[in-house]
Amino acid sequence: MILELDCGNTLIKWRLLCGDSAMAIAGGVVESDQALIAIVREQNVLLRACRLVSVRSDEETAQLIALIEQAFAVECRVARSATFLAGVRNGYGQYQRLGLDRWLAVVGAYQLSRKAALVIDLGTAVTSDFVSMEGEHLGGFICPGLPLMRTQLRTHTRRTRYNSEEATRALEDLVPGRATAEAVERGCVLMLRGFVSTQVAMAAEFLGEDFDVFLTGGDAPLVVDVVPGVRVVPDLVFIGLAIACPVN
Repeated sequence: MILELDCGNTLIKWRLLCGDSAMAIAGGVVESDQALIAIVREQNVLLRACRLVSVRSDEETAQLIALIEQAFAVECRVARSATFLAGVRNGYGQYQRLGLDRWLAVVGAYQLSRKAALVIDLGTAVTSDFVSMEGEHLGGFICPGLPLMRTQLRTHTRRTRYNSEEATRALEDLVPGRATAEAVERGCVLMLRGFVSTQVAMAAEFLGEDFDVFLTGGDAPLVVDVVPGVRVVPDLVFIGLAIACPVN
């Protein structure tokens, strides 16, 4: 089995692959290193390799790697920044500063598409990246995602208080809100949808008329209907990770 990890600042996304197959037999999201070790042990499988991408600090990443290697007696392969990978050229002047999750998502999307692509990741933060038909990464944008927008409003506006159940119910419709939860949740979703529409319009300008749009990240379902023919690929980063860190 191959263990794949996408390590964010607060959550770790994991999945198990059987052999060299791209098909995951198990996976999920955990909130801590210890929780990861525990849930992988629960799968009762023999690991032969581990590969991961991390946006954590070097020290935090090293601590996680040490835990995994001690617990499962495997070597961890870690994705690194690069100027060029699998037909894609990094568009940052300082290529190491491009987030590894964004970089791998772009590489994964280009491998799936083999033509110009717009890649939008809707997670804690929202990112967009443009890649040309020739594989040139043209840059992108970063803005707060739904969790950050919601948190900022709750933190800096004293009367913006509601629970998770109210938030869930609020997203059953997008008509003007008649309660605080409805107004905030629907307003934030409309901002996400507006961002996606703007990115598609910009992609037509920078990439031409023939390009694919990829959506990934937990909030992708909230905007999927904005772009006809969009490709929703939840494991896009993992596709790029497999390219960056092949297992023999």
